[in-house]
Amino acid sequence: MNFLAGQILVFDKPYRMTSFQLVKHVRWLLTRRMGIKRLKVGHAGTLDPLATGVEIICTGRATKRIEELQQHTKEYVAELRLGATTPSYDLEHPVDATFATEHITEEMVRQVLHTFEGPIMQEPPLFSACNIDGHRAYKLARKGSDVRLQPKPVRIDEIELQEFRPDYLRLRVVCGKGTYIRALARDIGQALQSGAHLLSLRRTRVGDYRVENCFSTESFEKWLAQQTIETELDD
Repeated sequence: MNFLAGQILVFDKPYRMTSFQLVKHVRWLLTRRMGIKRLKVGHAGTLDPLATGVEIICTGRATKRIEELQQHTKEYVAELRLGATTPSYDLEHPVDATFATEHITEEMVRQVLHTFEGPIMQEPPLFSACNIDGHRAYKLARKGSDVRLQPKPVRIDEIELQEFRPDYLRLRVVCGKGTYIRALARDIGQALQSGAHLLSLRRTRVGDYRVENCFSTESFEKWLAQQTIETELDD
């Protein structure tokens, strides 16, 4: 393996680990194994700390492919709690408001989900890595700012209802670059004349990379120890 020439490595990101922390861990394992101090390593699309699943990591010259890989279609499985909202639209923050759910039926949910398919405008979460005048949105949010982010065009190819209860949904979502599933949960809750936030989120596919074929952090370390490593670049 020549990680300087470039490799694409696909991981199942652990719960509560940031994408940056995963990149940092992989870089440390690689540089230690290769006996070098520096190696370019980057990821092709951030996953929230509370989300798990497919995270593509590129090394060396393969980091030039990051923008290309970010364009791939993504698939998620999301669990939503209906009838309650949080500031971050997930479990990072406690519930800040509750709403009625008795009026929500499965037919109503299916009709609402259909309205989100196709190209839509979506307002990103304030608790996100979006830039606002040179500042990360989540840093402003933690300081109590109530600034609103401008809606952005995103694409949702499919929303499949996998399980329904009046206070709970499990969805499979296929979407394009830049789609926030947390924001989709917020918008679904509002469309149902209630509220909603994510209980869990798992990215199951990016392009042709599927979660069942991913490294765990533990399996990658074992795999890496068995590889023959090249540390020279061919010009």
